[in-house]
Amino acid sequence: MDMEFFRKAEGVPARLAILSASFHPVTKAHMALAQAALEHACEVLFVLPRRFPHKNYDKVTLDDRLRMVLAATAHDPRFSVAVSEGGLFIEIARECRQHYPPSTRLAFVCGADAAERVAKWDYGDPDAFSRMLQEFELWVADRNGDYEPPESYRKHIRKLRIPPEYRNISATEVRRRIAAGEDWEGLVPNTVRALVREIYASSGE
Repeated sequence: MDMEFFRKAEGVPARLAILSASFHPVTKAHMALAQAALEHACEVLFVLPRRFPHKNYDKVTLDDRLRMVLAATAHDPRFSVAVSEGGLFIEIARECRQHYPPSTRLAFVCGADAAERVAKWDYGDPDAFSRMLQEFELWVADRNGDYEPPESYRKHIRKLRIPPEYRNISATEVRRRIAAGEDWEGLVPNTVRALVREIYASSGE
């Protein structure tokens, strides 16, 4: 498996924050997560997996979602953008290792809902998640309430603080509002509004 970069920050980061999502579409919550991660990392890598173990996309293509991510991240040279072959965090981490040295510490940035899904995912091995946390950390933001990591994993999980107004924003809600003809523009970055309008109008989503 290999990772394809579409934008790469300069230098070698001591800490790399990885924000892996479908970006269907990019939201202000995604960008708030990335900004919070920059308080602890030198670079944030936005990753779009070619496939997810729990999601399918029919009408909005990977290329469409990549266009939105590139537009949303163009303002900050510390933001990198790549497409991964794998969808699981451990698969993405190992793809990153082909492009970043062993000295770079990896951390996945996510909301509480994603953190809980990753921790509880059936990997076919009850110790799989514990071993993953030897390869990367989780940096988790509260969503729909406060997040408290399990005691046994606490030293590998950092809590990120994002403004409360972003905690309940989701791509699902953006798509719902678009489909219902409701106001959605305030949920996405200004830099992608025109793209979101174009992509989702033509997709029928």
